[in-house]
Order: sequence, then C-alpha cells, then structure tokens
Amino acid sequence: MMRLADITSPRDLRSLTPPELVRLSKEIRVFLIDSVSRTGGHLGPNLGVVELTLALHRVFDSPSDRVLWDTGHQSYVHKMLTGRQDFSGLRKEGGLSGYPSRAESVHDLIENSHASTALSYADGLAKAHRLRGESERCVVAVIGDGALTGGMAWEALNNIAASANPVVIVLNDNGHSYAPTVGGIADHMAELAATGTDERPKGNLFENLGLSYLGPVDGHDIAALEAAFGAAREAKRPVVVHCRTRKGNGYPLAEQDTRDHLHAVGSFDPVTGQSAAQPAATWTQVFGDELVRLGTERPDVVALTAAMLHPVGLAPFAKAFPDRVFDVGIAEQHAVASAAGLAAGDLHPVVAVYATFLNRAMDQVLMDVALHGAGVTFVLDRAGITGDDGPSHNGMWDLSLLQAVPGLRLAAPRDAAQVRAQLREALDVRDAPTVVRFPKGAVGPDIPALARFRTLDVLARTMPHRERCDLLLVSVGAMARVCTTVAERLAALGFAVTVVDPRWVKPVDEALCELAADHEVVAVVEDNLRVGGVGSALSQALREAGLANPCLAYGLPLAFPRHCARDRLLEEMGLGVTALEQQLRDVLTSHLPLSRRMTMT
Repeated sequence: MMRLADITSPRDLRSLTPPELVRLSKEIRVFLIDSVSRTGGHLGPNLGVVELTLALHRVFDSPSDRVLWDTGHQSYVHKMLTGRQDFSGLRKEGGLSGYPSRAESVHDLIENSHASTALSYADGLAKAHRLRGESERCVVAVIGDGALTGGMAWEALNNIAASANPVVIVLNDNGHSYAPTVGGIADHMAELAATGTDERPKGNLFENLGLSYLGPVDGHDIAALEAAFGAAREAKRPVVVHCRTRKGNGYPLAEQDTRDHLHAVGSFDPVTGQSAAQPAATWTQVFGDELVRLGTERPDVVALTAAMLHPVGLAPFAKAFPDRVFDVGIAEQHAVASAAGLAAGDLHPVVAVYATFLNRAMDQVLMDVALHGAGVTFVLDRAGITGDDGPSHNGMWDLSLLQAVPGLRLAAPRDAAQVRAQLREALDVRDAPTVVRFPKGAVGPDIPALARFRTLDVLARTMPHRERCDLLLVSVGAMARVCTTVAERLAALGFAVTVVDPRWVKPVDEALCELAADHEVVAVVEDNLRVGGVGSALSQALREAGLANPCLAYGLPLAFPRHCARDRLLEEMGLGVTALEQQLRDVLTSHLPLSRRMTMT
C-alpha cells in the first residue's frame, strides 16, 4: 500500500485505487494538522483542497501542464505531492515557503500570494503555448479563497473567453477568504451551487461570457472531480469547473471555527485548537480598539476592508457599528475609490489593509483620493519587514511609493500610545489623504518622549551639555527602540547623539532641518526601502535648506527578501542594534572634525 512518504512525483498517484486515495487523503490531513500546529501557516485552506489537489495531479501532467494556484496559500498539498514533504521548517529560514516557490520546484511556475492574478498568467501562458505550437499542453488555474472577488480576475476571464485557448479554470468555491465571501459574485456562486446541473440558472455568468461551465462538483469526491477535470481537458477550450469545498474539511475544530476556519495560524495545540504562544497586545488590536472609541465619538467615521475584517482589526468596529463597515472582497482598487466616494458624501472612511496590498491601489490613492483632496485615512498593517510570509508580504514599499502623492500626510507611530494619538490626528484631516502605518506583531511597552523640540519628540539625548552634537538619529515608527538602544551604546563610546521621532514623516517637518543644523551627521532609520523613502526626502529637504550635513539613509535594500524571521532579516540588512551601531560608529569616526576625534581618543 502506497503511503504519502512514497509519493515523490504526481505520476506516482496514477496507480492508486479509490480506497487507497481515500486513505491517502486522510493521511495528508493528519500530516497537515500535525505539521502546521508546530510551525504555523495556512491550515484551513489546505484541508479544503486535499481531494481537489489529488484529482488535479491524476488528470493533468505537471509540470508539462501548468498548474497555477490563486491564492498561493492553498498549495501545501501540491507541495507534498511534488516531492516536498519536509514541513518542519515551513515559513522559516531554509525551510519551505508558505506559497508556491520557483526555487523549490519546477512544479511551481508563479509565486503569487497576492490574490486574483493567476487567471491573467493563465491567459498569457495559453497564448504562448498556441504561438509556439504546443497544442497538447494545458493550463490549469485554481482560483479560490475569495480571489474571484478581485476585479483583475474578471479582466482575465473577459480575455480568456474571447481567446478560445484551452484554459481550465478550477473554481475552488469554499465561500470564504478570511471571512465569508461577499458581494454579487458570491451570491451567484451560491445560487449555482444550490442547484443541480439540470436546474442551473439561465443567467449563468460564466456561460454568458462564453465560457463552458461544469458543475457544481463535490470538491471532496475524487471520482467526480476526475471526471470533471477530464472532460475539461478534452474540451480544448476555456472551461470553468465549479468545485464546492469546505474550508478546514476533515478537522472538526477548523470546520466549527466560523470566523475563519483556522485560516492562518501560529503554532497551536491540535487537540484544543488553542494558540501555543502567550497572548500579547498587538499593533492591530490597539488600532482596532481605538477605532471603536472614535466611532462612538464620531458618527461620520466608517471603515472599509478588502476581505480581511479580522486580520486588520476591524472586527470590533464591525460588531459595534455593523452598518458602518464595508467589506468589498479582494478588491483594493475598488475599496480606495469607494472610500473617495464616501468622503465626497461627508463621511470619513478608514481603509485598513496590509501595507503590501496598498501597492495594488496606488492609482486610486493618487487620482481618486489625493487629486480630489478627499479626507480618507489609510491604516497600513504589517508595514515593513514581516518575514515569515516571504517577499510578497513584506510591507516595505509604502514609505517610498507614498512620497510621490501630493498633499498626503503620513504618520509612523512608535508605540501603542502613538497609534491612538496619531489615528485621531489623521481623522481630524478632512481635505487630504492621511496614512497611519505600523508593523506586524506585539506592540511592546510605550516609549515616552523625554522632551519636545518644536513638533518633534526627543527620545534620547546623550551629553546634553554639548552645543553641537555628533549625530542626529531620526527614528521612523517602530524603529524607535532600536535607535534609542544604539544611542546608548554610542554614548558609551563617547559620541553625543540625539534621537528624535518626527511622528509625521511626510511631509518632512521643518523642525528636522532646524535641529540638523546643530549636528555633524544626520541618519534616518526606517523599516522601508532606502530608495525614495524618508531618508531620501529628508536629504533633499536639508539640501534645499542650504545645509551640508551628511544625511544617511538606513533602510532596506532594493531586493525581495527571502522568508525568514523579521529580527534576523533586519539584522542582516543593517537595521538591527548590533549592525546599526557598527555602521554609525564607522561613519561618525570618519565624518567628525579632527578636533572632535582628538577629544575622544
């Protein structure tokens, strides 16, 4: 009897009997629960695609046939069946990525972990196959977990239908993304799923577009899935196979988790489902609680989310004000433009998204919000390096991209107190977009200011008796604790350092230029790209003010970081305490005037 450990290639599945496939499905689920409970990861989505993945790999011949996953977090079973069964280091340095990874396997063609993209890849691949005369190759796009709510998916469907190329679209319809899928598309899917083949509604959206439609198919019946996939393959044209699956299937704790079906988890007890980590206040929770308070005080405050009500902290607001929260599905562009409409209607919308996903809506931030002077507040969760989820989820572009938006004001809180204060300040702005950004994880203790210099918070000042200090260290947001620790270490070496938190980092505060005039060297530390970030903006402001101070930007390199622990990545990139201290010590030693260096020796 073949076991999971015996599967080294999808072709090994071809010889299995129906009873053997059932046993293998159960073994895979046990493996998933055991592995993900130890490492954390996306559990619910993968429990729901076990049979679907087995059937796919029995009908299609990967990697000759291209199997694409949208979203990529539902690809764990695919990894197992393509020779990757060591999940001990899942989402950790040196271990498997939590998403498809070209570096891991020829069976992974695209590394998509932003939703609603795979159909566009499929359209392009099918066209390439036709032009190259590769008529026997098939392109399969598995789209699920709410990805069909994204507008880009429908742009692709429009083109796929017109092309008549052989693309098999596997709709993994589990009714959820992080939360229940919303909108007219979700309602239509539910209507299709509620009827048999002979009773299908005449207004089938896919058939009206010109696509063939098969289903609904029980997504946990391997024989039915294989029959549908085989028919789709033989059709030699675009076909939608509508598969109804249950998120978390086969694991009662996930099936009963009505919030998100144990969608994404840290390590947990597989018997109780309880987290193994001690609960700690997170940046997200601080934001969510403060927004409820603001909602109580201000009836004009409304909130928008792109299918991530719980992950971005809007669930408490939704519970308190259910008619003032709008979940638009995985549609960030629409969320931002809709927010501009809400602002035009004299409300103040708060758009809460992961920082990495704001990239998808930059045109709307520019042309629909900023151009119109709309009072919209963007709250960017998971800003900076997030680490475990890999390159696509690091929120490391926002401080650079948003520098180009006229009139936009950007706050980077250093602690929980500042999240609360700066969120309130942001909501007081009614004629321009505002942004509040913070990182992933526990928020930690507050970092009180020692003093104020104009509008700046002074967090540390070593050797305050000195008229002219050696270093002005500008801390951006959550880098404050690193900066104050580095200042203490540099002070022990005899350097006079001032650490300031500008709080609002765009536009550049004029007080920074005034303070810089009393320092030999200026350095900016930000959890963002060095290119075009706060350091670049301050350097330009200093030049325009006629100051010649060296202004050094310490941020992230222009690269896609591998999946790895956040602290490890920051240290490698020069933003950890040890690395930053060494760099600044070398700079100060070389830049200080000779007379000052002599007094230190």
